[in-house]
Amino acid sequence: MNLFFKYKPFSHLFTSRVCCRFFTKDNAYFAPRNFTDYEDIKKIYKPEVPEYFNFASDVLDKWTVAEKNGTKESNPALWWVDSHEKEIKWSFEELGFHSRKVANILSDACNLKPGDRVIVILPRIPEWWLLNVACIRAGLILIPGTTQLTAKDILHRLQTSDAKCIITHDALAPVIDSVSAQAPSLKRKMVVSGSPRDEWLCFQKLFQAASDKHTCIRTRSTDPMTIYFTSGTTGSPKMTEHSHCSFPIGLTVNARYWLDLLPSDVFWNASDTGWAKSAWSSVFAPWIQGSCVFAHSMARFDAGVILETLAKYPITTFCSAPTVYRMMVLHNLASYKLKSLKHCVSAGEPINPQVMEQWKDSTGLDIYEGYGQTETVLICGTFKGMKIKPGSMGKPSPAYDVQIVDGDGNVLPLNQEGDIGIRISPQKPFCLFSQYTGDPEKTASTQRGDFYLTGDRAIKDEEGYFWFVGRSDDVILSSGYRIGPFEVESALIEHPAVTESAVVSSPDPIRGEVVKAFVVLSPAYSGRDPEKLLSELQEHVKKVTAPYKYPRKIEFVQQLPKTVSGKIRRNELRNKEWGKA
Repeated sequence: MNLFFKYKPFSHLFTSRVCCRFFTKDNAYFAPRNFTDYEDIKKIYKPEVPEYFNFASDVLDKWTVAEKNGTKESNPALWWVDSHEKEIKWSFEELGFHSRKVANILSDACNLKPGDRVIVILPRIPEWWLLNVACIRAGLILIPGTTQLTAKDILHRLQTSDAKCIITHDALAPVIDSVSAQAPSLKRKMVVSGSPRDEWLCFQKLFQAASDKHTCIRTRSTDPMTIYFTSGTTGSPKMTEHSHCSFPIGLTVNARYWLDLLPSDVFWNASDTGWAKSAWSSVFAPWIQGSCVFAHSMARFDAGVILETLAKYPITTFCSAPTVYRMMVLHNLASYKLKSLKHCVSAGEPINPQVMEQWKDSTGLDIYEGYGQTETVLICGTFKGMKIKPGSMGKPSPAYDVQIVDGDGNVLPLNQEGDIGIRISPQKPFCLFSQYTGDPEKTASTQRGDFYLTGDRAIKDEEGYFWFVGRSDDVILSSGYRIGPFEVESALIEHPAVTESAVVSSPDPIRGEVVKAFVVLSPAYSGRDPEKLLSELQEHVKKVTAPYKYPRKIEFVQQLPKTVSGKIRRNELRNKEWGKA
């Protein structure tokens, strides 16, 4: 049964945008109804999960039918631009046509079967979207990765995931060649751009010859659909698995109530293609609503380019990490006419109230904050129409029962700091990740009593708003990236100058927080020029692990604070950095 057939016939929540419509059995639309406050969200959000569900056939192909019937606004499904003003616009029908060709490439040329795992490491190019949809059509498990991954990072992902195929662009192909022999499960490599390479399939050549006739695999809602690697504190990145219902159906709550999207909207999410936020806001949420996904190739972040793009194109909704807003308010915003922009959201880390105020003073637009993680859909948010409390994460998403709990899993009173928990008993929410693949102990460690713990601490006030306090572990949130200190420490220790190191977060006015390393030098390096050594260590970390993880601050110390058992007291160092010592 189709997802849309099982939804209660309700329209969009807020009176400012009440014309959102959903499919009926006759492929018509339900009449709009008015909902005006947060309490209405909780009453009406009651999705039912069918036994079988596939986002490509049950959502995207239905929008194609709507296009043909003239019951959908003439808005592209994907609108991609680059720095040279080249544009590609695909309707849902064209997206379906191209993605079916790619699904055939994956099944035939790559010899992949439903359930096989595929690593895709691509920048913001149209093929990235095609591969997302094609993997769903073919029943394959997509494993996205950022283009900043190093050879070591890629090897870990290949060996841990047992991926049978890896797809990338020409710049990363030599890096993959340097480690692929150590990944026995890898059977196929495909390059999307550049000249043909030995032992690599050529995407462009295969695409030209591929058939557009493809029958979508019938997937169960609970079948695994995608895996995202996420950083931890005491080990290598873990595999976070999502099913065909957890993201594709679960993200309706993001699409309708936080992003406030309609089929007429043009939505730009500035996230990197390697992160779960790209699934949230560059694939599922906008296309659930039939909205246009806007994308800019933008190889390097440039606040000026973002502002110019917002001014030039009819983008109605914009989503980014707080860092982007912090950089944009440093520009002369008055010189940019953002005529189409109506709704701005932020996620990835807390946003400064001062930035929210500066943005509104210059643009007249509020920034609506959202909170979630790789393992979830939206956990808390400031929804369209809600009172904004600057500095707050907003109220709990109707997808979850969110509470502040103590060390035993008991719900704490209001205004008391504790761990953010999502109730999973008596019934686990369908829009929570399935497991940390291959790591049952790690999966079990996230549960405390009746709650799944997010790893963050917060306070809940009298009006039900949540206020972020900090991580309960040592993960660093910098410019929207989640960085585990273990990986940075492991990279540092490979340098002969480093005897020992501890990595924590440190406040930064632009990025919110950055990576700081406390380093104990080996005797042979104790007399070296500290400035040169600092630069050398930073460059070393960039080469050993992904460049975004390098420590922007390094402090050389004689010793590190430790527990009686010899464990480094990162908490003590972090408190010192944040003025809490």
